[in-house]
Amino acid sequence: MTTTDTPPVDATTALAERLFDGVIATLELAAVHLGSELGWYRALAEAPATAPELAERTGTALRYAREWLEQQAVAGLLTVDDETAAPDERRYTLPEAYRPVLVDRDDLSYMPPFVQQALVFSRNVPRLLEVYRSGGGLSWAEMGEARNAQAAGNRPYFLGPMASQDLASVPEIDAALRAGGRVADVGCGMGWSSIGIARAYPQARVDGFDVDEPSVEQARHNAEEAGVADRVRFTTVDAAAAGQPGSYDLVTAFECVHDLADPVAVLAAMRRMVRPGGTVLVVDEKVAERFTAPGDDLERLMYGFSVTCCLPDGLSTRPSAGTGTVMRPATLERYAREAGFAGVDVLPVEHEMFRFYRLRAQT
Repeated sequence: MTTTDTPPVDATTALAERLFDGVIATLELAAVHLGSELGWYRALAEAPATAPELAERTGTALRYAREWLEQQAVAGLLTVDDETAAPDERRYTLPEAYRPVLVDRDDLSYMPPFVQQALVFSRNVPRLLEVYRSGGGLSWAEMGEARNAQAAGNRPYFLGPMASQDLASVPEIDAALRAGGRVADVGCGMGWSSIGIARAYPQARVDGFDVDEPSVEQARHNAEEAGVADRVRFTTVDAAAAGQPGSYDLVTAFECVHDLADPVAVLAAMRRMVRPGGTVLVVDEKVAERFTAPGDDLERLMYGFSVTCCLPDGLSTRPSAGTGTVMRPATLERYAREAGFAGVDVLPVEHEMFRFYRLRAQT
């Protein structure tokens, strides 16, 4: 049969195949999470191993280690030296190119936290069925490990190029922080954004605010470990009531405004916190400027986060704006104006996931 004789794949078959591929991918994500949490990838990064060697190094069960190694090789994540060898004699290797993705937690390519997010959000589907019917919500506190996965996912960027490269590219922000400016980091979570700013700007002082007490406690621990606890302070408080009026050179909100039940009240508080001539900065998802269907991969990802996490979290407090992950620029502009700002400028900071907004003060 020639190419021109090949029958086209009909839409029904194409969708079935797409969903089947998704089933395979979901199961492979579960295996990646097992390998990350059990220390198997770390052990293989140190040296190739047979199943008995991997089990002994990591204190895990041999039969499970053997099955996981075979699955990883079949999935193409590990290589095996001799496929014909007896099962416990095959030696498996983690390719060096995969180490940043699977082992190095401060590398921008590190993926296990995003894998964990997908699994946690999927595990919450039975509860989501309830709230989707009732109109209720599901808070971060009810989502178990979600807060840890979220923080770990943002860690490489916040500790890396976020401050030293992206904030540094905005002249007025860079100048203020180099001069020892004060920063209020609203919705700081486990503190990596605050710590990243303090590490990049040794003269700056940062106050982080978040409503989630477990996150704040972990943020304090993270600041101690990073050696910046003398310049970074964390407080558990509703962001709408955070900070001292007019006392900060830079007020930030990293990837949190779309989660807020009352974003206008929080933005109004940020406006009060900044000193005259200071900067209010919102960094949020780089979604499309308008709704189009079908959307690109980023839009699909953000709607996936929204239906499984961000919208249910936003609706867990009432009344709620119910923004969801897909907060388009026009939506933030409306919130900002209602909060007393003159408008919003999109800064020329290039990032594949985030958009940087500067909120303009009234003149």
